[in-house]
Amino acid sequence: MAAVPASILTLGAFFLPETPNSLIQRGNNHQKAKLMLQRIRGTDDVQAELDDLVKASEMSKTIDHNPFAKITQRKYRPQLVMAIAIPFFQQVTGINVIAFYAPIVFRTIGLGESASLMSSVVTGLVGSGSTFISMLIVDKLGRRALLMAGGIQMLISQIMVGAILGAQLGDHGGVSKGYAIVVLILISVYVAGFGWSWGPLGWLIPSEIFLLEIRSAGQSINVAVNFLFTFIVAQTFLTMLCHFKSGIFFLFGGWVAVMTGFVYLFLPETKGIPIEQMER
Repeated sequence: MAAVPASILTLGAFFLPETPNSLIQRGNNHQKAKLMLQRIRGTDDVQAELDDLVKASEMSKTIDHNPFAKITQRKYRPQLVMAIAIPFFQQVTGINVIAFYAPIVFRTIGLGESASLMSSVVTGLVGSGSTFISMLIVDKLGRRALLMAGGIQMLISQIMVGAILGAQLGDHGGVSKGYAIVVLILISVYVAGFGWSWGPLGWLIPSEIFLLEIRSAGQSINVAVNFLFTFIVAQTFLTMLCHFKSGIFFLFGGWVAVMTGFVYLFLPETKGIPIEQMER
């Protein structure tokens, strides 16, 4: 089963076009880069942006190219903070708890084995559908708006799930069928909130903020932090569930509140801003 999405990704790679940056940096093919920019932007007026790309490429070739040392410099400190904070927050939403342990969570609230597996399928479909919605609206509403709205949606649903389980489940047993359905709906709302905000944007925003000279280091740090906390959350969840019980949803909800505040206070809007202008 795992080979199916891997095959789709592999086939999709054959149809993935080169970016204007890559065309300029590797082949100095300005005309092809200009055509690609026009295709991406949907307008012929891209000369100013093309000039910025060429200038950034030429500048990157004249400096000492040690991106990991460079990203620690003071001028790149905001990008370094985002490279660590965004993937960290993305994982402490608790989304991978649902992805990895959804059947166990649903069995805990009293659903049968078949119903638990089917509920996992439902939440998976909700997550996939909401991600497609994000693709349609992200360039209209902006990154900050989606992150904050999605964060509020996740926070409310997690608090409600924690409250229902805390009141109805207790330390042992399950909840009634009616409450189990309500919990399933709220978890689907939570997954939808993640799917159209922190899910895709946790990868999109880092790709938009790293200048050419620190891009390789920034993306490496972003992926490494993401995988590190995916591993930590996955390995510790069952232990936390045994100790915190319904409080686990309040724990993840607390992190969602923190990260929503972080976006409001510190993350600038990146919609429509070329990478080469990020340091301005």
